[in-house]
Amino acid sequence: MANARVLVSDPLAEEGLEILRAAVDVDVKTGLSEDELCKIIGDYDALLVRSGTDVNAKVIEAGKKLKFIGRAGVGVDNINVDAATRRGIIVANAPEGNTLAATEHTMAMMQSLARNIPQANASLKKKEWKRSKFMGVELNEKTLGIVGFGRIGREVAKRAQAMSMKCIAYDPFITKERAAQLGVEMMSMAELFKVADVITVHTPLIPETTHVINEKSIATMKDGVRIINCARGGIIDEKALYDAIKSGKVAGAALDVFEQEPPTESPLLTLDQVIVTPHLGASTVEAQLNVAVSVAKQCIEVLNGGSAKYVVNAPMIPPEHAEILAPYAELAEKMGRFAVQIAGGRLASVQCIYGGELSAYAGSMKFVTRLALKGLLDPILQQPVNLVNAEFVAKERGIVVSETVTEESSGFKNLITIRIKTDQGEESVSGTVFFKGRSRIVAVGGYTMDLIPEGHVLVSKHLDKPGVIGRAATILGKNTINIAGMQVGRFRPEEPALMVLNVDSDVPAAVIEEIRGLPGIFSISFARISDKKI
Repeated sequence: MANARVLVSDPLAEEGLEILRAAVDVDVKTGLSEDELCKIIGDYDALLVRSGTDVNAKVIEAGKKLKFIGRAGVGVDNINVDAATRRGIIVANAPEGNTLAATEHTMAMMQSLARNIPQANASLKKKEWKRSKFMGVELNEKTLGIVGFGRIGREVAKRAQAMSMKCIAYDPFITKERAAQLGVEMMSMAELFKVADVITVHTPLIPETTHVINEKSIATMKDGVRIINCARGGIIDEKALYDAIKSGKVAGAALDVFEQEPPTESPLLTLDQVIVTPHLGASTVEAQLNVAVSVAKQCIEVLNGGSAKYVVNAPMIPPEHAEILAPYAELAEKMGRFAVQIAGGRLASVQCIYGGELSAYAGSMKFVTRLALKGLLDPILQQPVNLVNAEFVAKERGIVVSETVTEESSGFKNLITIRIKTDQGEESVSGTVFFKGRSRIVAVGGYTMDLIPEGHVLVSKHLDKPGVIGRAATILGKNTINIAGMQVGRFRPEEPALMVLNVDSDVPAAVIEEIRGLPGIFSISFARISDKKI
């Protein structure tokens, strides 16, 4: 991370800046235009923003050195994540830092909406006393529909239940069983819209959630429904909401976010039934400190060669599974690197098979697969390949990638098998992790092995007869190439066998050709798994 430079282009809490300044060179330049940002971003290794900076494809393309883009907050809709992924740039946010701030703001908006508090406050300050005009409703025993049952949605449910509200939720990634443990009934979005008295949305703004509350969905809702949005502008079709409030279908709305901000021309601002705040969901002293510290720490971790805790453009191991799966992820990368070098040819397809007790972690294996892809692609491509862009790079080149999870593990507690096809043939490598993280490649092309996945490796298929291995070893010795370890696998005597030699250095092409020319040698290849000697 020597001489790393970080640009902070939106206001960031001083506590976060102090963490950065202790480790890297930091420039704080806020209010930059797109052209100004593009002109200077090429000098920086990382960019930290809030919601004010539009990190579009043009900015990302200009950031030739960028390794990390951090958003001090939850949403990343102001960052072109796809463009960053293509460049292998890690994009991370700080989802936990403002969870409670957004939760409490949602609750404040819901209660204010139910009791007309902002309207009554404004009226009384004009020295009016119109109690009957501001008749409210009780939230007790009302049904709260929560669209998006992530961190904030769950915290909202917890507080609503304390007010004796019935909570229902929609989230495609949460099981009914998990929700039931929290006292919440999961249902489809269409069902939720039909039965909820109050609807609050807590989803990111993605194509699937854009205008999810629209003219058609509002028509299915209860008469007098109240709608809250403290998540992202664009989830609600604002024209449809305006029309529904004017018609009396929707009793009122509480909005912290808008499709266009500031929403100075929005007709919603003309309605007494609508209460609004200027995107204040995360605006607490505690939240701004938390997100700044979180994104600063992640930035430093990435620039030091590690990974960010809250990466949004790459799968990560859930913290509760990290101790078990991290050694397998490291092994998968080495196996991929090994397999593609001994197979040779243009890579066409990859199958990652996870067997044994690993099958219980099926939902977390995407992380392992991406590292396997990184290992496979690194030796054959000129461009940088990392955890972020490995899947995209494979897809761009037409490489078919698949994952299989099975309880079968060939007698091992856990087993990873990587099968690849190239234009020259097929290859498979299997490996496992033993006690205390001791990893081994246990099979190559169906031959049983006990290979330490490190260092430099020669792999040859040869006739299983006396003298063949000896002649190959003699050539290596003649060229001062030391053999650190040897594995031989075979099916039956005097049939083709497989020899794997760990050597202490690279093997020149001329030496490989000399061994290939020996009687009884069918094929030979060299692989560099790592620079570490065994």
